[in-house]
Amino acid sequence: MMYIYNDYGGTHTTSLAAAYHLKQLPQSERKLTPEEITNVNYFNQLTKKDFGKLIFHGTDEDGSSVYTIGRKRNKLVVPALKELTLLLQNRFQINEKIVFSNTSPTVPMVMSVGGFLSRGLKIDSIGVPLLIKGAQQCCDNIYRLVENTKEVAKIPSNENVIILENKM
Repeated sequence: MMYIYNDYGGTHTTSLAAAYHLKQLPQSERKLTPEEITNVNYFNQLTKKDFGKLIFHGTDEDGSSVYTIGRKRNKLVVPALKELTLLLQNRFQINEKIVFSNTSPTVPMVMSVGGFLSRGLKIDSIGVPLLIKGAQQCCDNIYRLVENTKEVAKIPSNENVIILENKM
C-alpha cells in the first residue's frame, strides 16, 4: 500500500502527517514543541521547484510507503495521478492500493500566513514562528486525519485508488 498526503505546498501539514504516520512524532494529546516541529523532515524546507514532486518519507510498520506532494491550487493533480495510477495498474497488472489524503482542511490561517511569509517572501523571522504556532494549533487534527486515513485504507474495497478530501 502507498499513502500520499497532499496539500497546497507539501511542506507543512503534509510533512507533519507523514511524521505522525511513520511514528516520528509523539502521538499524544499534548501540543508539539517548536523543536519537534522544526525537526520534522521537509517541514518548511521545500521550494517552488518541489511543487508536483512526490517526496518519499519512509516505510511504515506495515511496510507501506509514505509520500507527500504539493499540488498548489491545482485541483486536477490528484485526479490526474489517480488516472495515471489506474492506467499503470491495469497495464502492468499491479494490485497495490494507493491512498491520497488531503491535509488542507487542517491548515489554520496562522499557518497559511506563516507559510506565505517564510516560503513565499523568504521572511523566516516572522514566518517560522507563525508556522510553529499554526502547527501547534492543528497537530491534533493532523494526527486524527492520519489515523482516519489508515483506518479507511484498511477497509476492504474493490477500489485500488482512494481519494480522501477530509472535509470533516
